Amino acid sequence: MMRWGLVPAATKAPEVGEAMPLGMPSVKSAAIESTDEYKTVWLYGQRCIVPVAGFYVWKRTAAGYRQPFYVRLVNRPVFGVAALWDRFVTDDDDVIEGCALVTVPPNSLLAEVDESMTQMPAILHRDSYETWLSGRPAQARDLLNSYPPDRMVTHPVGPHVNFLEYDDPSLIRPIV
Repeated sequence: MMRWGLVPAATKAPEVGEAMPLGMPSVKSAAIESTDEYKTVWLYGQRCIVPVAGFYVWKRTAAGYRQPFYVRLVNRPVFGVAALWDRFVTDDDDVIEGCALVTVPPNSLLAEVDESMTQMPAILHRDSYETWLSGRPAQARDLLNSYPPDRMVTHPVGPHVNFLEYDDPSLIRPIV
């Protein structure tokens, strides 16, 4: 079981009374080889796959509110998103294992929904799971591309997204 948000192992342990550092929920594919926080994780092959049924993006409407849209793949009820993981050990020997989704530039479908969107999850093709998990860094890097827009669908959903008290099929049901 992993915690949402990657706290790199090299992170400085918090002082007594300070809160544990919050992990990053996502990392841009362009940063995984160039930043100190992620370079080690990347080179050691600490890659994983997060299974999802879909995800949300928001569109600013003409009336000024943010309309959620549910995004999923065509004919795939569950798909894998590329992620990195690491293990952080505190001075008290508490272990925090966390992961962060890898993101890539958005495809044309998602950019049309949210014009301010700069990243989307790095969706892996089913036949590239093994390469992502155990391939060399150069092989894994080649898998980090925007998913084809013609293999995705999206539709507006109700406003209850991100409210913990709602956890039912209405969260992904299209609205008219």
